[in-house]
Amino acid sequence: MTEVTGSIEQATPRSGWQRFWDRGGWWRAFLFAVLYIAVYLGLGQLVGLTGLGPDSGEELLDSSGSVFFGLLLPILVMSLLLVAFLSTMRWRREVFGPQPIAGRPWMWVAVVLVLVPVVLHLVATDWSSYDVTVILTVFALGLCIGFAEEVLTRGVAVTMLRRAGYGEKVVMVLSSLLFALLHASNLVSGQDLLTVATTVVYAFGFGTMMYLSMRVTGSIVPAILLHAATDPTTILATGGVDTHGTNAGSDALNAFAGTFNVIFIAVAILAVFLVSGRAGKTAAPAQG
Repeated sequence: MTEVTGSIEQATPRSGWQRFWDRGGWWRAFLFAVLYIAVYLGLGQLVGLTGLGPDSGEELLDSSGSVFFGLLLPILVMSLLLVAFLSTMRWRREVFGPQPIAGRPWMWVAVVLVLVPVVLHLVATDWSSYDVTVILTVFALGLCIGFAEEVLTRGVAVTMLRRAGYGEKVVMVLSSLLFALLHASNLVSGQDLLTVATTVVYAFGFGTMMYLSMRVTGSIVPAILLHAATDPTTILATGGVDTHGTNAGSDALNAFAGTFNVIFIAVAILAVFLVSGRAGKTAAPAQG
């Protein structure tokens, strides 16, 4: 009798759902993002109909309840739906496992650039103006935003783009562009066109920093954590979402932190010329 050692993975037929997304490609990545935004906005509308959220944007930080129902609940549900999607696709290891292509030392600049405004916002925040429950809920919100948006763009989208055979330069640009365009949905909430356009441009730069952070650390997890630290510290320091509220802290430190938005964009443009390589069996680990 021959003894078989080791484990043999049984090949399981892929469903039509799995085969469709497995093919990857830029248009599937963008289609998935459109579906994500549609569900997210729909959830926001449903929460609004319950009357549990704040009556206006100015009241978002008045209580932990207004933060939870006004901002956190929809993004929490989207995070759970993304986990369910990864499970149906069997992509959890592909998304959360080691990156298939290593970064270059220069990419650490992205990590540093993202951390500096986080620290500045922490110092700038007028902590005494917030109830501790509001602070904790805002940080929980940040964790959900970091998880959902990174899994969507640096996880699902990057996986689809790599599966289609795109080089890493294209993967970086398209996933960052997708991340930027997600913020165009702010038009639905009533933000003016100029503010939304500015946010979209900034988001492209920030998205590129997240891609570089993922590459140089070898995992999507640090990008999630960096993103999770950025949003809540910004919200608390400025006293609002994409605006300055009555609880805003140091104007000078907030202004200084804001200059990094321009630096993100400049580094993103530079990265377009520096990033190269292709993930997969033929990709050299030391490529950029």
